[in-house]
Amino acid sequence: MSATRAAAKAAPRNPNPLQPFIWTGVDKRGTKMKGESLGKNASLIKAELRKQGITPNMVRAKPKPLFGQAGKTISARDIAVFSRQLATMMQSGVPLVMSFEIISGGQQNPRMKAMLDDIRASIEGGSTLYEAIGKHPMQFDALYQNLVKAGESAGVLDTVLDTIANYKENIEALKGKIKKAMFYPIVVFAVAILVSAILLLFVVPQFEDVFKGFGADLPAFTQMLVDMSRFMTSYWWLLLLILIGSIFSFIQAKKRSRKFAHFLDRAILKVPVFGELMKNSAIARFARTLAVTFKAGVPLVEALDIVAGATGNIVYEQATLRIRDDVSVGYQLNTAMKQVDVFPHMVIQMAAIGEEAGALDDMLIKVAEFYEQEVNNAVDALSSLIEPMVMVFIGTLVGGMVIGMYLPIFKLASTLG
Repeated sequence: MSATRAAAKAAPRNPNPLQPFIWTGVDKRGTKMKGESLGKNASLIKAELRKQGITPNMVRAKPKPLFGQAGKTISARDIAVFSRQLATMMQSGVPLVMSFEIISGGQQNPRMKAMLDDIRASIEGGSTLYEAIGKHPMQFDALYQNLVKAGESAGVLDTVLDTIANYKENIEALKGKIKKAMFYPIVVFAVAILVSAILLLFVVPQFEDVFKGFGADLPAFTQMLVDMSRFMTSYWWLLLLILIGSIFSFIQAKKRSRKFAHFLDRAILKVPVFGELMKNSAIARFARTLAVTFKAGVPLVEALDIVAGATGNIVYEQATLRIRDDVSVGYQLNTAMKQVDVFPHMVIQMAAIGEEAGALDDMLIKVAEFYEQEVNNAVDALSSLIEPMVMVFIGTLVGGMVIGMYLPIFKLASTLG
């Protein structure tokens, strides 16, 4: 009997998952129609169409893409938008399965649509939303899953989904600010290097032919540019390989070496301006994520375990894990935060007031809002600071090379004069 129960438990709940079918047909007015529907087989799709007053002419399984699943990858932004849509529909009283059907029908990304259809099929097969999204851990992390689980257990899934949507939107906005701060100088630096390489590879050699006709020694700066041009012309492939290899090695080292990643994250916190920006960002993520999980009813120790991976910086991740360990043996949160020595006094005091008043989540939300505003201000200030510095950098690099190429001409003119 126990073996039978075990076998029944091991058997899949939904042995015939829903598949996408494309169809064409005619409605009662004779208007031709076409569409796409989910079903277990073509016969059931035809029956469903007839119920809707459509006479089907053709129903067949939707062909799969030739080279795997088409469409762009599912981004964090896609999940944030989906969370807001689902929260809105649930609060409006739309049933969960129908909500997924409506949201899936409006998707332009086939990967996102396929994932939502799979979640919908799992729910129709008897799974909870927590179990259904658990099959897609790359898109729905531990934080998302735990919040949904808490919402389902407490019977307030619509409220929790609204909280998740707000959280995702705020976090994505924060990430966008950080990317904006980093993107501009990186792109400008890359463009400057590219322009310099073009000058050395194609322009300087033309001037070198002119210089040879002068029959005089070149100025030291011009000679240095000519030597650099010759080296790049001969070994550009080696320099390109070194550049690609360095970037690849850096990325792999950061992924695979915990010590290297820790060194980078600690080092960036000490960089002027950028360090303060990253620090404020990590504190904002810590505060908002902890507030959201704690408000949803997740126990504090478990919430801290989830928060650790959401800070975006290994220094703050390790600090959060130490806080978790201290809280698990009876320390108050503010006392544990004081021990790790990475949080400003104001953050610790706000946590202490929140614990004392029984409103820790509200206090942490205020902390998050404050530091998110600090990030906004820092990005605006950084943009104003970087713009003139970038202009000076490009002017010095490119202008210096142009002057170096014209120095022999100036020298010759002064000699002739």
